[in-house]
Amino acid sequence: MDIYTRKAHWKWYLAAAGVVIIIISLVYTRYIADRLAERENQQAQQFAEAMRQLANNDLDLNNDFTLPQRIITDNTTIPVVVLDETYQIEMYRNIDDNNLQEMDTTLVRKALQKMIASGADTIIFAIPPDINQTLIYSHSHLLSLLNWYPYIQLMLIAAFIAFGYLGFSAARKAEENMVWLGMAKETAHQLGTPITAILGWVEALDAVNEDNPGNREMVTELRTDVSRLELVADRFSKIGAQPELRPFNLYEQLEKNREYMQRRAPRRVTFDFPNPNEYPEATVYINPHLFDWVVENLLRNAIDAMEEGIGVITAVLYEEPEFYCFDISDTGKGIPANRIKTIFKPGYSTKTRGWGLGLSLSKRIMEQYHSGKIYVKKSEPGKGTTFTVKLPKQPK
Repeated sequence: MDIYTRKAHWKWYLAAAGVVIIIISLVYTRYIADRLAERENQQAQQFAEAMRQLANNDLDLNNDFTLPQRIITDNTTIPVVVLDETYQIEMYRNIDDNNLQEMDTTLVRKALQKMIASGADTIIFAIPPDINQTLIYSHSHLLSLLNWYPYIQLMLIAAFIAFGYLGFSAARKAEENMVWLGMAKETAHQLGTPITAILGWVEALDAVNEDNPGNREMVTELRTDVSRLELVADRFSKIGAQPELRPFNLYEQLEKNREYMQRRAPRRVTFDFPNPNEYPEATVYINPHLFDWVVENLLRNAIDAMEEGIGVITAVLYEEPEFYCFDISDTGKGIPANRIKTIFKPGYSTKTRGWGLGLSLSKRIMEQYHSGKIYVKKSEPGKGTTFTVKLPKQPK
């Protein structure tokens, strides 16, 4: 199991834990809301009974401080409207945010309509001898707030997790950048000494093979590879610094990389690249050392993907309104669909050797240094992979 599979598992575990917390919060809040709703229903029943008793005993609402009257006057939370048998307003309490104190039929009717529309409950109680009154009540503002509480709580928790994750990611990315920079500088420093020594040996071989054309050709190729090593060291030394971008013909730059890689690829791997002489110039602003690194990495991965060293590597260049684009395709083993999203992350590799840094560095070079893009356009196991690289027509 690789690092990204383990991370994916942990994400599922955290997601499951989050769902459990959400369910517990919703269930517990629902339990409290239901208990409060029951309590308010009981209060509404008591209110109706108090109204019935007051009417039955013909008590003076202004002067008699009886228990029924106290029940009515103590209700400061539940919106209540009492209608007589002709559905005219008999009494009201707490029916809107303004807590109407004086009878205003129009406003009370509007408030009553809101209560009914929001699902108000109804109690019909009888007043002797045969008069029915209707009590319409809604739940209190506190209960409404309680119903919204778990969702507000979840939003706050989600916001806290999101900000924490962003902060942690930013700190981790900064730390990774420092590691990348330190590793790159150290690699460039370590390569310097053996490259210098190899150059000395190449010059010595060149001197003793002046009369041997076959050996001199090998010495020339050795010198080319050592120059490439110097270029690699120079690339590593420049990581962390802002590279200079200069105009180049994209067709010519791709052709240079094809020439270099084809001489070092298996003989049965065929390269199908556009001929720069057959197309108008496509000018892009790049740092050639870093750009070549990206193309070399794509070509090397394509070669490694070939079964038994047999296949075709194709480059197609095309244009978009703001970008010059090229696709590099191979007929190799392809990438599984569940791996496509992780191939640009550090540490991903399909090989038994290597750190899996090539595509990660390529993405960093294209996006951070060239304001471009690189991604997998398509891939199918057993049929091959196509990578797309986009470079802006104007420097950014």
